Formats: sequence, C-alpha cells, structure tokens
Amino acid sequence: MLRVWGRTNSSNVMKVLWLLDELGLAVERIDAGGAFGRTGTAEYRAMNPLGLVPTLEDDGFALFESNAILRYLCNAHAPGNSFYPAEPRARGTVDAWLDFQQTALNRPQSVVFAGLVRTPPEQRDNEAISAGVTEAGRIWGILDTRLESRPFIAGDGLTLADIAFGVHAHRWFVMPIARPDSPHLHAWYERLLARPAYRRHAAVTPS
Repeated sequence: MLRVWGRTNSSNVMKVLWLLDELGLAVERIDAGGAFGRTGTAEYRAMNPLGLVPTLEDDGFALFESNAILRYLCNAHAPGNSFYPAEPRARGTVDAWLDFQQTALNRPQSVVFAGLVRTPPEQRDNEAISAGVTEAGRIWGILDTRLESRPFIAGDGLTLADIAFGVHAHRWFVMPIARPDSPHLHAWYERLLARPAYRRHAAVTPS
C-alpha cells in the first residue's frame, strides 16, 4: 500500500491526498511535521533529506517534493490518465504550470498565509504581509487571464496544474485580505469546489 507521511494542514500534503482521492488509490497516512515531529529523525531524513512533508513510500521506494510525487503517482499508478497527459506538448504545458506554482506563487503566498494564519497578531510583520498580498495577487492575476479562455489551467479538464494551484486558491479566497478582482479565477475555484475530493482535502479551514 502507498504511504504518505505528512500532516493534513500542509498545502503540499493536500495536493498529494487530493490526487490520490481523485485516482481512487488506497493510502496510509502518517502524521508528520509541525506539532507531530518525526521529520528530524535519521530514518525520516533518509527518505526526505530536507525533513519536510510530504514523503511518499511505495513498496520500498521513497520520494519527496510534492509536485514530483504528483507526477510519479500518475506515471506509476494511473498511466494514460488525463491528469498528466502523455502527449509531449500537453504534458509540457502541465509541467510548466507545476513549476510556475513552485517558483512564482509559493514564496509570496507563504508569507501571507504564515503571517495571517500561523502568527499571533502582535507578532505579525504587516509590511511583509502587505507586500506578499501584492505579489501573490499579481501571480493570481496571471492565472485569471489564463482562465479567461479555458475552464482549467491546461485546457478543458483538470490536470496536475490545477491540483498544484488549487490547494492555494482556497486559502487565497478565504484569508482576510483585499484581493484584486479575478472573475475567471473565481469561476475556476467554484469548479474545483464542485469536486468532492477537493472539498475533502483542500477546501478546509486554514490552520
């Protein structure tokens, strides 16, 4: 059986659990990271050298980095699925947006999320949070433009690109911030909310 190490309030763990649910794959999840600890042990670091979550175990094989795990699950356990298309241009498009999520959105969105959700009000760096909202809003604006002409990021159907951004979209729309108008992004978010697996794993109270 597949095993996932990680806590359910981690956006990177959410991605993996959401995909597993969409694919109908059975998984054992073990709490790790944050208050649960475990990630600093030698045994865990042998699987994941940075000591972060998630880590996937599959019959003696261990893998870290959430987007790599998404790709692996599709390739190893659901080949030919539409979440990670085999056609080179379609796959390249999905890969580009997967990387874009990591390189462009993660930093500013993390500043906002950590500042507003995981930091007491008296300890917040409001200037950093404000700058993060501005930068994250710019990235979400790129998605809004992208979604003007298609229902999902890579085309007509849900792909790994939507899963990578979707876990952050819920947080973006529920955090107490002033967001720029983004009707196409919001319509896409509503389409995600129609998916039971998204509601179970990503559309949860941020913590």
